[in-house]
Amino acid sequence: MQHNQVLSNTDIVVLAGGLGTRIQPVLGDVPKLLAPIGGRTYLDYLCDWLQGFGATRMILSLGHQAHRIVEYISLNPRAELVIDTVIEDEPRGTAGALRLVRPAVTSEIALVMNGDSWIGADLGEFVKASAAQPVPASLLCVQVEDAGRYGRIEIDEAGRILRFEEKNPNAGPGLINAGVYVFRTEAWDIIDNLTGPSLERDVFQALAPSTLAAYDAGNVPFIDIGTPESLGRAAAIIGQNTAQGETS
Repeated sequence: MQHNQVLSNTDIVVLAGGLGTRIQPVLGDVPKLLAPIGGRTYLDYLCDWLQGFGATRMILSLGHQAHRIVEYISLNPRAELVIDTVIEDEPRGTAGALRLVRPAVTSEIALVMNGDSWIGADLGEFVKASAAQPVPASLLCVQVEDAGRYGRIEIDEAGRILRFEEKNPNAGPGLINAGVYVFRTEAWDIIDNLTGPSLERDVFQALAPSTLAAYDAGNVPFIDIGTPESLGRAAAIIGQNTAQGETS
């Protein structure tokens, strides 16, 4: 059952062009979007999750093993969800991939996400809250016990991002970037006008403090399937939350 239809007019860009080197010992040549989790692919769970918020159009930014994902999509069409693809001819990094994807984006506000992260957050609320913020982009953030693994985010009282802290094993609990963003047109312009391959390092961290907004989703389930250990835990976390979403 769908939570709402708030994403029905929002293009969703999924960044999935990476080589997946950390997970390669487990997956081999299988791209991360097709990683098997509990008898299904990660892409199937991802589509279910997004359609639960009314999503109707997804744009996959692909590179490594793109042909396998394109073939899977063609053999497994989904009702009421259009899946388009933009394929890199060479690795460009996250910012480079977004420059290539931009012409395919048609909605005024777009949801952009890393293709290997799962967050049990209300994406509809995130988009609605972000639309009310007069900033180029908003970042979905989650509270974790070990923020040092990811790099902590420091925000001000208005929810604007003051700075991105580097990874630090002694950081303790804190707020981190969960890899899901709301982009306005200005965000695409900023990316186009900057050079460098990394969205996080070369774009976000290059902006003046308080340019970006943080949406604190709280202590919700969060997993990055990019490592063998986290992929092994994914079935319990993703499967459980998908089941909750379908019956809510």
